[in-house]
Amino acid sequence: MDHFLAGVECRAYRMAWIATSNREDALDIVQDAMLRLVKRYAGRPEAEWGPLFQRIMQSAIRDWYRRSQVRNRWRQWLGFTKGSMDEERLGDPLETTIASHAPGPEGHLASQHAIDALDAALHALPLRQQQAFLLRQWEGLSITDTACAMGISAGSVKTHYSRAVQTLRGKLEDHWP
Repeated sequence: MDHFLAGVECRAYRMAWIATSNREDALDIVQDAMLRLVKRYAGRPEAEWGPLFQRIMQSAIRDWYRRSQVRNRWRQWLGFTKGSMDEERLGDPLETTIASHAPGPEGHLASQHAIDALDAALHALPLRQQQAFLLRQWEGLSITDTACAMGISAGSVKTHYSRAVQTLRGKLEDHWP
């Protein structure tokens, strides 16, 4: 189990950070997902851990979005805005550290400018498109496993993934090799 968790840690953090744009929230999501996997599914066969972990991660991200919507409603009602919250934007510690066995956009893009453009484009995608793209491309899950992780049909995965790819190609055409 330790080897599996060490292998998915960097990619899971990156996925959570893209979804939340917040370092601490991303770390909390990954930690929570890892703990849930260990507590509930450590006895399962190792081949099942990947899809189970991704399912837990995606549920945690959706839960974060729900909580954020509630918090944002209260902030708006109380007169707070995002700019007035004095949020500290910390750099991404994994920006330069990539698991050597994990294929990712960073390995294929030559410049930091292209990586920044990719990050911005991924952040701009709707949540479901983000999830489908990241699970299929970064995690290498099949359509069936992605559908299971996201809790949707295989046809919906294909639709979300296709739309994400079209959007990313349009936004990154200047940077795409």
